[in-house]
Amino acid sequence: MTNSALPTQQDLHKLLKTHFGYDGFRPNQQEIIESICNGQDALVIMPTGGGKSMCFQLPALALDGVALVISPLIALMKDQVDALRANGIKAAYYNSTQPPEETQKVLSDLQHNALDLIYVAPESLQLLDPVLSTIKISLIAIDEAHCISSWGHDFRPAYTQLGYLKRRYPETPLVALTATADRSTQDDIAQQLSIPQAKKYISSFDRPNLYLDVRPGQKRNEQILDFLEDHPFESGIIYCLSRKSTENLAAKLKSNGHNAAAYHAGMSAEQRSKVQEDFINDTTPIICATIAFGMGIDKSNVRWVIHYNMPKNLEGYYQEIGRAGRDGLPSHTVLFYSYADTMQLRQFIDGAKNADYQMAKLDRMQQYAEALSCRRKVLINYFGEFLSQDCGNCDICKNAPAYFDGTVLTQKVLSGVARMQQKEAMGTVIDVLRGSQNAQVYDKGYQNIKTYGAAKDVSWRDLQQYVIQMINQGLLEIRFRESGRLLLTPLSKEVLYDGKKIQLAKPSKEKAKPITKERKPKKPKGSLFEKLRELRAELAREANVAAYIVFSDASLKDMEDQEPVTQKQFLDIQGVGQAKMEKYGADFLKLIKEHLKKPKPKSGSKTYLETKNLIQQGLSLEEIAETRKLTIGSVYNHLIKLHEEGMEIDFYQFIQPVEVKQVHDAILKVADPDKLKSFYEYFKEEMPYWKIRLALFLKGR
Repeated sequence: MTNSALPTQQDLHKLLKTHFGYDGFRPNQQEIIESICNGQDALVIMPTGGGKSMCFQLPALALDGVALVISPLIALMKDQVDALRANGIKAAYYNSTQPPEETQKVLSDLQHNALDLIYVAPESLQLLDPVLSTIKISLIAIDEAHCISSWGHDFRPAYTQLGYLKRRYPETPLVALTATADRSTQDDIAQQLSIPQAKKYISSFDRPNLYLDVRPGQKRNEQILDFLEDHPFESGIIYCLSRKSTENLAAKLKSNGHNAAAYHAGMSAEQRSKVQEDFINDTTPIICATIAFGMGIDKSNVRWVIHYNMPKNLEGYYQEIGRAGRDGLPSHTVLFYSYADTMQLRQFIDGAKNADYQMAKLDRMQQYAEALSCRRKVLINYFGEFLSQDCGNCDICKNAPAYFDGTVLTQKVLSGVARMQQKEAMGTVIDVLRGSQNAQVYDKGYQNIKTYGAAKDVSWRDLQQYVIQMINQGLLEIRFRESGRLLLTPLSKEVLYDGKKIQLAKPSKEKAKPITKERKPKKPKGSLFEKLRELRAELAREANVAAYIVFSDASLKDMEDQEPVTQKQFLDIQGVGQAKMEKYGADFLKLIKEHLKKPKPKSGSKTYLETKNLIQQGLSLEEIAETRKLTIGSVYNHLIKLHEEGMEIDFYQFIQPVEVKQVHDAILKVADPDKLKSFYEYFKEEMPYWKIRLALFLKGR
């Protein structure tokens, strides 16, 4: 903790690198952190994996006092605190599960200013009151803040008592954080926490590393087994609607040789805790769970998430799939969809509190599952972002349906919505456009507007599908709490007045879409990545922490790509700060050096002849690396060595001239042209290190 002076930008960047190992902030993080350090309240809406925790953890280091973090799940506090301690941060948690001597130690540390952060469940908060009233609280963070709102998807009554915190500590900045909250939930959170004037920070919900895949619900077990064949040794979660489904599916997977376990609310607390611990520690890589599983888990190497049944709303669905790929590496999500699931969810909702509201949310979820346009657009648009380009990383983009120029039809629909003064829901809009002669249309006089019957040649079902596509493309917005009325958006005005063209997909007559298998090259046995993973697991067992707390998969991949052999190079790896350098640097550097140790190559040596032959066969560097069981970096080194020894090599069979030019142009733009990582980050991690090296090598020739 610092003195009472406000931290500078330089202070914040130094703390970021020293404790967390990052050279720069993610979008919105710096602005949020600076506002909190300046004493301002904040409401942070940031998708899972977007870096919410950093928004209060770094100010906790920069400010004088102790940060009070309200977290909903007791079982996960230990992992969050372990991760902080691994980064050299003084953190603790306080809850009813701790033995008396441990709680006394925490209370003593609090009283003696020996902590930067204290995690506590809302139910245990009042037990800390006597101590909290005697110390300086630097900030208050309410994590998973949607739990406070009855409009949210995970309402938790204990959270409703937290409004007193701002009244008791009016000068202390309060930050509420959640991954998913629509406008109603956002307003409710701010009101209940007594921070109505808090600035809202809404980050992009785009998670481009997640592959979005919706599949027909027939033969789900067989499809899952087939999927797992393509994803061996990877961690994943399968969400099921019922407890029985989780048990049956886990048994099915185990009988087919997969290490899986069930998780649901009917299990004892001890059983649930054991399953969760085994998952976090990579002991049990596959969990078949109800929605109770996963909230707050920081496990960064979950590579896939499957929904056995359709969730009841997009907020819950997006938060659940967001548990995959938190490290930014490519990850796969699958949603099985059937009309029977929809009917079952409707029966659950019917008669419940806010049934109309929940039903409207379910309708939107169903529209996503039935979408014929880019799925990422649907998700992003739902959360208020309007993207003009398809993502290229979903099942629709990979297997595009037949499209037609739907500009005129779209104009008719948008014009109809406008002429009905944006007051009507989808059903009425469709009735009017098709010229229906029902009482509702006539009672409101809509038979007299210009667009009455403008789409009478389109069937009701097809027109409904087209309107859903328009909603999914961000041309229309639904106001759920206002009878589902349709509103125009900024994009719709471009279509009506600026001549923007719209492509619509022809509704498919077949419900089931073809399933495409994306076979990823597996890390070869004995690869550097696998060796690093084994070392990480060994160190994690010794320290009794989860493997991802030592290093994330992204850090290991960065080590494989960069092959650091000095402490300075190791500190340049993503996620390596000073604390982890001191704790783990020697072990990882030793392993990397041993992996790279090879007999000094001689001209015509067997290893170079093998690489040379594969080059002459026209294989790419990736294919050579896979064939030779080497890293691409090692193959690149072979390439340069063979060139130095006189082999004629057409380097442009491995890299495009435009890519070379891009790297050359970036030399004057990157933060540090002497560091490959500066180029890697400049190209948003989309250009591999070996290509950057090759482009710079070609520049120097």
